Amino acid sequence: MRPVVRAVLRGALRQVRYVKAVAPGAAQGTVAEVYAQVERDFGVLAPPLALHSPAPAPLAASWLLLRETLLVDGVASRAAKELTATAVSAANSCSYCVDVHQAALETLGAERPLPGGPDAALADWAAASGRIVRGGGSPAVPPELAAGAAGAAEIFGVAVAFHYLNRMVGVFLAGSPVPDRAPDFARGPILRTVARTMRPVVPEPLRPGASLPLLAGAPLPAGLAWARGNPAVADALGRAVAAVDEAAHWVSGPVRERLRERLDGWDGGRMGPTRAWLIEALAGLPTAERPAARLALLTAFAPYQVIDADVAALRERHPTDREVIELTSWAALTTATRIGARLTAPRTAAGR
Repeated sequence: MRPVVRAVLRGALRQVRYVKAVAPGAAQGTVAEVYAQVERDFGVLAPPLALHSPAPAPLAASWLLLRETLLVDGVASRAAKELTATAVSAANSCSYCVDVHQAALETLGAERPLPGGPDAALADWAAASGRIVRGGGSPAVPPELAAGAAGAAEIFGVAVAFHYLNRMVGVFLAGSPVPDRAPDFARGPILRTVARTMRPVVPEPLRPGASLPLLAGAPLPAGLAWARGNPAVADALGRAVAAVDEAAHWVSGPVRERLRERLDGWDGGRMGPTRAWLIEALAGLPTAERPAARLALLTAFAPYQVIDADVAALRERHPTDREVIELTSWAALTTATRIGARLTAPRTAAGR
C-alpha cells in the first residue's frame, strides 16, 4: 500500500499553488537529500514539505522542524504530539493539516491520550497559547499540568512547527489532501490509509538529530528556553530559524520592521473577514516595498486571504519560485517563533 500512496502523493505535488514543487526524479543536492530522508523517516513525500522545494534552505528547515519535534521518539508519545498538531491546526483553521493529523490520531488507537489527561491538556494549552496575549507572555501553565506533563520541549516544539507549517499550507495548498471528486464516504478511509503510511520505512525508533547536519549550527532563538529540555529540538529550532532568515536576507529592512511591529501589537485573533486590515497594515510603506510586505503580512496573519494577485505583484521585482518561498517561509517562521516565545514550560515536581 505504501508504494501506491507514495505515487498518489507525488502526483499531488501538482496541486501546489503559486510555485512548482521539484519532482523527485529531478531533485538534486540538498533537495534530493531532504526528499530521501523524508521518504525514509516519514514514509511519504508529503506536499506540505515538498512545496518548499524551490528553496533548499527553507525545505531543509521545514524537515528539521517536523522530524525532530513530531517524528522522533522521545518522552511525549506520538499520540500526544499528533494531538498537539491537530489542536494547533484547528486553532489556525488549517483544514488540510487537521484532516491529516486527525486521521493519524485515529490510526493510533489505544495510544491516543485520554481526554483530560496531562498530555491532552498540554496539547490543548499549546494550541490555546497560539492566541497571543497582548502586552505580555501567555498565561502560566495551569497548576494541574505543572507535574507529570510529558515532554514540554517536544510538545511545544510541535506547536511551533505547526504554527509554521499551517501558514505555509494555507498559502500554497488546497483545503484538504483528499481530491474534491472523492465521495464523502471515502474521505475517512483515504485519510487513514495515508496516515498509516506516515511511518519510517524501517520499523525502528528514529534517532534524534539525524536531520541536523542538513543545516549549519546556530544558537537557540531568544524566548525559546523551554526547548533546552530536548537538545535535538533546541538545535533544530536554532538551525531552522537561522537558515530561513539567511535565505531571506534580501527582504528589506522596512518589510522586516513592519512585520515585527504588527506582531508586537497582535492579540492572536483572526483577521478579516475582509482584507480591509491590510490598508492600515501597509500604510506609510514605500510603494516598491508593498508587494513583499503584503505577502509577508498575509502569510503571518491570514494565509487564507492570499490571492493570485498578491504573488503576481511580488514577482514583478522578485520573479522566482525560490524568492516566493523564501519570503513566505521567513514570515511564517518569524510568526511561529514569536508565538513559541509566549509558551511557558511547566515545571517538574523536582524543579518547584
